[in-house]
Amino acid sequence: MTELVDLADVRAARDLLAGVTRTTPLEPSRPLTAALGGPVWLKCEHLQRAGSYKVRGAYVRISRLGPAERARGVVAASAGNHAQGVALAAGLVGTAATVFMPINAPLPKVAATKGYGARVELAGATVDESLLAAREFAERTGAVFIHPFDHRDVIAGQGTLALEILEQCPDVRTIIAGIGGGGLISGLAVATKAVRPDVRLVGVQADGAAAFPPSLRAGAPVRLPSYSTIADGIAVGCPGDLTFAHVAKLVDEVVTVSEEDISRALLMLLERTKQVVEPAGAVGVAALISGAVRVETPAVVVLSGGNIDPLLLLRVIEHGLAAAGRYLRLTVRCSDRPGQLASLLSQIAEHRGNVVDVEHQRHDPHLRLGEVGVALSVETRGAEHSDRLVRALRASGYQVSIAEPV
Repeated sequence: MTELVDLADVRAARDLLAGVTRTTPLEPSRPLTAALGGPVWLKCEHLQRAGSYKVRGAYVRISRLGPAERARGVVAASAGNHAQGVALAAGLVGTAATVFMPINAPLPKVAATKGYGARVELAGATVDESLLAAREFAERTGAVFIHPFDHRDVIAGQGTLALEILEQCPDVRTIIAGIGGGGLISGLAVATKAVRPDVRLVGVQADGAAAFPPSLRAGAPVRLPSYSTIADGIAVGCPGDLTFAHVAKLVDEVVTVSEEDISRALLMLLERTKQVVEPAGAVGVAALISGAVRVETPAVVVLSGGNIDPLLLLRVIEHGLAAAGRYLRLTVRCSDRPGQLASLLSQIAEHRGNVVDVEHQRHDPHLRLGEVGVALSVETRGAEHSDRLVRALRASGYQVSIAEPV
């Protein structure tokens, strides 16, 4: 039987982290409080050193290495946040770090990892493939492999976050956090259930990388045949044995959210709370605003990371606007005659839509002779406004098709 991490392990980890990590703020969320009818707080771990909670577990693990192990250096694999946490922790401890990252890892995360002093190797299309490369490197060189989630020291380090939450919000009833491999939710559950067994723990995964629901149904870790999500920080194809044991015993519920839900959550955090959070860090908020889970308040949502590629942020904002009905991509078929475009744009303006860009399409094989397709991107004030605009265009005789958010 797997021996679980306990409260004493988490408290010992907190002693190790004194002066290394910061106690991140707990901020109220007015829009979520209004939506849920009770207090909702945001645990701003995206403001942690290196931009995520990962430095907690990484430092606890690396700081406990003996002199001979430190001399051999450490190796890790990550899409970005664990990479930065390991790089920072290794530098603080005084050992060399090599980090394997997927070949499509966001460039800012790669640059930041190098900036903390680690040597970065790009290998594999997924974190799982990078993990294989890191393990091979460890076997070949003797470097100590620092697992991103499936180790007692890592889980204990992440659990220190729960101690802060319980001190900052003593009356908390629910804690919600994202799940990738399960290290964060395992640590949160260990500390929370030991101190406050009445608090409900909810884990959230992205629909496209949700390995825990089938694993929990099967009673053992199940590997996904494939997975893909904008939330690269929680894109893990299989739970760890240790983290699975913790989640199965201590976590009350695991739910999933869509890419649209995540986009809407990121947009809400930007607009209403002024928090810049990466997709993986926003899945807890996504679960609340989408209705994927009903929770008892006061509730605390962990914003686990803020290391987002600015280019991805631009795409996510556009996607979030589209998912919220505030950004329409239309293709309108009309007669290819002088004045038709002006008439179309005038009608959109009359209904207070703001055209962002426009493109003529004359070579679509679906167009009839004498027709033109006009592709438009239009800003609106929301889903109801978008619907009114589309109905008005169709009532005027235009053939309108709406592109789905991508």
